[in-house]
Amino acid sequence: MLKVEIVKVDVAAKETRKMTDYVAEEKPLHISVKKTHYATIFCSPSNLKELAVGHLLSEGIIESVEEIEEISFRKKSFCRVKLKPNIDLEKRLKLLKPFSRIILSACGSPSPYQISARLPKLKSDLTVKAEIILSCVNRLNSIAETFKKTGGVHAAAIYKSDGNLVAFAEDVGRHNAVDKVIGIGALNKTVFSEYFLALTGRLTGDIVRKTARVGLPIVASLAVAIDSGIAVAKDVDLTLIGFARGKRINIYNFPERILS
Repeated sequence: MLKVEIVKVDVAAKETRKMTDYVAEEKPLHISVKKTHYATIFCSPSNLKELAVGHLLSEGIIESVEEIEEISFRKKSFCRVKLKPNIDLEKRLKLLKPFSRIILSACGSPSPYQISARLPKLKSDLTVKAEIILSCVNRLNSIAETFKKTGGVHAAAIYKSDGNLVAFAEDVGRHNAVDKVIGIGALNKTVFSEYFLALTGRLTGDIVRKTARVGLPIVASLAVAIDSGIAVAKDVDLTLIGFARGKRINIYNFPERILS
């Protein structure tokens, strides 16, 4: 967060005054894999290691954190990911064009790789009570300190079936917030099939692909699902929940995992 000087105008009271306020930061994170520039992600400058790991996992560039030999940073915004020698990165990236990408916080990265790669059906015995889903989603903005001060970020979290928090992150980009909690979970050896994701952003196809790729079986949001997100959820048997607010939730697919 940054402090800035603003002029606040109260139209009703017809008053004008100078004051300081907080705004969310957006900085570039340059990620190289095997010494080749992979992507520049515009993001909030926090949990950058977790963002890099989560992004590579959710995009299918790596299959697990065990494939990473080393992660190093230079000047805080340059992240170098060294993979183990037996990883054939070129083979995994052959459908990804262009290889070097700029990923803006506003829209994320619906890459050709995501669209081309068919994901397997999700296998999970996880069930969660509807009231816990609702509580966890509604809790996001209350624990999101940056959001409370700026109103300019998205939040995402991974929860246990009993509602206990496992990972939490905020970012100016909803995709980045999801990648960050995936990275936090992966680095802590989380078995994603036993947990669910809650977030504040729209449930688009690329968001649902990210979560399905790492094996999260339930995704719930304060916001709406759109047709591309529903289509991906149906394709992989993911439980997709939107409009989790007040006293209700909308389940768009695979309601069997949600207990009343």
